[in-house]
Amino acid sequence: MLLLISPAKTLDFDQTDLKKKTNPRFLPESQVLIDILKKKSATDLKQLMKVSDKIANLNEERYHNFETPFSLKNAKQAILAFRGDVYTGLDADSFDDADLAFAQDHLRILSGLYGLIRPLDLMQAYRLEMGTKLENDAGKNLYQFWDNKITKTINKDVKKSKAKAIINLASKEYFSVVQPKLLEADLYNIHFKEEKNGQFKIVAFFAKKARGMMCNYIIKNKLTEPEHLIGFDMDRYVYNEELSSERDLVFTR
Repeated sequence: MLLLISPAKTLDFDQTDLKKKTNPRFLPESQVLIDILKKKSATDLKQLMKVSDKIANLNEERYHNFETPFSLKNAKQAILAFRGDVYTGLDADSFDDADLAFAQDHLRILSGLYGLIRPLDLMQAYRLEMGTKLENDAGKNLYQFWDNKITKTINKDVKKSKAKAIINLASKEYFSVVQPKLLEADLYNIHFKEEKNGQFKIVAFFAKKARGMMCNYIIKNKLTEPEHLIGFDMDRYVYNEELSSERDLVFTR
């Protein structure tokens, strides 16, 4: 299985002892986007991203400090750099070498700046959500910029890992950059819902953490078949057969 998740806004660039690393495969494309962003002032970024002055100023600085080649001195492995709800559930800090190796082969992070990131890919701090309407030579937004490049690379990774399924644990904003009709493996969508007053609803905060926990469950147990996912039972979630269908698996609590 190949797992797809979203990145996080919260980042941690403290030093790590982990020495294993790889380079993002879309760095030339990332540089194109950085060159566009470098021309924008903090005021421009505030309007573009709808963020505070503080965040706009921080990212103006990040874009101007972006430099290649990446190394452990100026970048960090993505699986350890991203923090936030999904990554709290993922708990990558608890991974041993075997877990990291499995994650490198089976986990992918969708990114507005880096396209598709492997866990050990080095990255520098940034903020560029996939839904940002950043004009570029390919169009008016990042979906047009990335076009089918990410989907093609997912297919290459599927072929290399001999995966039979793609497990979508990403948000709608990020998964929308993927072109499902072009995928060369069965697509499974995973949903997490909370019961309240007799009804099951998605609560974003809990769903994000649960997506990370599902990745942790798969990686720790080295699962490779979609049917094994129904055994997921972390944090009181259970598979809900009544709400599920063949390709949409629903877990409730």
